Amino acid sequence: MPTRFFAVITSVLTLLVASTANGSDELPNIILLMGDDHGWDETGYNDHPHLVTPVLDEMAATGLRLDRFYAAHSSCSPTRGSVLTGRHPNRYGTFTPGRSFRPEEITIAQLMKRKGYLCGHFGKWHLGPVKKSSPTNPGNAGFDEWLSHDNFFELNPTLSHNGGDPQMIPGEGSEIIVAAATRFIAKAKRQHKPFFVVIWYGSPHEPYSGLEKDLKLYADLPAKYNAQTFRLTSNQTGRPTTRPLGDILQERYAEITAMDRSIGMLRNYLTKKKVRHNTILWYCGDNGTPGDGIVTSPLRGRKGQIYDGGLRVPSVVEWPAEIQTPTVSQFHSVTSDILPTLCEIAGIRIPSVPVDGISLTGLIDDSLKQRPTPICFWQFNHGADMQREPWIDANLQIGTTPLVKMMGDIYTRNFLNFKHDKIVPSDYTGNRAILSSNYKLVIRGTSTNQTLELFDIHQDSAEEHNIADKNPDVVSNLQKTMKQWQDSVLNSLTGADYK
Repeated sequence: MPTRFFAVITSVLTLLVASTANGSDELPNIILLMGDDHGWDETGYNDHPHLVTPVLDEMAATGLRLDRFYAAHSSCSPTRGSVLTGRHPNRYGTFTPGRSFRPEEITIAQLMKRKGYLCGHFGKWHLGPVKKSSPTNPGNAGFDEWLSHDNFFELNPTLSHNGGDPQMIPGEGSEIIVAAATRFIAKAKRQHKPFFVVIWYGSPHEPYSGLEKDLKLYADLPAKYNAQTFRLTSNQTGRPTTRPLGDILQERYAEITAMDRSIGMLRNYLTKKKVRHNTILWYCGDNGTPGDGIVTSPLRGRKGQIYDGGLRVPSVVEWPAEIQTPTVSQFHSVTSDILPTLCEIAGIRIPSVPVDGISLTGLIDDSLKQRPTPICFWQFNHGADMQREPWIDANLQIGTTPLVKMMGDIYTRNFLNFKHDKIVPSDYTGNRAILSSNYKLVIRGTSTNQTLELFDIHQDSAEEHNIADKNPDVVSNLQKTMKQWQDSVLNSLTGADYK
């Protein structure tokens, strides 16, 4: 009996020591959720005329609603890189979709893992292949486990578990990755560790598909939409096809509703397991709405453009332990802010490299009133890249997970990233924008043929009235700030931050 008694006491003490060591008694659990091509207006709480998103609406009504939240880029891979690193994607050559990040980058998962978190990734990756041999797979980026796809996915997705051979999993894509995430959370609880989970949905990226029950919700969209057509990918051939817009929107909205429902499944699971109170649940989109869905947006532009229609996305944060008063914030924030915010919450020192985001923890206690520096956006002029030396061996950049949409003659995605040892004047070009507390300056064209547009972003959210000629000093100051920021970004692009 004494031997057994001491064995039990020893076991309990071991668990207590482990719990104290990894901070699970104090550290919050963290779940980051991201929709694929989900723009700002496509939620019920932002008064969309058709969409049904009850879960996101409830989160917005009870948590922190970031009403002026931006993707770091107007397309997916670059924005996802900003979430992992807290840095603008041009710093490490993730200029466009299909550009990998660089394995030398320090990621939020690596930082969380060192703090004692168990880290898992589920869903879309799109920052390099997810296969075992890839230096930019989720495992090498700090995740202990992953069930992931090189790019986006539809119903019955084919996913890779921990870099293994891709396997088809029957069911609705959003629900599948949430179910996998809950199993991972259960594992973290068994190990008495806090969890850091990233769920990156394949929805609502085209080509669209939906469950019958979700399609029925949107069977009666206004007939005016089918008076228009739109070109997108065929689910049958993987090639472009032209279809009535109303039919496309029915499928797109069905995907958003299914994604919303899966978030509800996740919240219910957290409640059931009694961990929701101290779990941060943060949802956002990765870029603005594409052309087929932008028809209802009050914002100018769409995915791929640097107007707000291409950059502004829905974002809500739920953390019952700390966010107890519903708040709608008009503070300008961006996906690069996610890493610094989580680092401050978890007591982690931010990496000693240039970081473009700031901590948003002051929004919780209303102590953060003004952003210290503007947010900069930049679509890099990467036309000469193909002549440069690859950063990563080409064989390591070949994708394996199949998808419906063809790229050339393949049903997968391969990746690129190039060395950029020497900076030349043309590197400073490309469409870009800088967002201060009151103004947004949009710069399009080359250094010799530029178009400058200045908007009072709070009085003119639709970016309809160019006031650049009336405010030359504002334009000049913002241009100088943009140039200084570009100097820093290009220095990072050469690889100087890794030395």
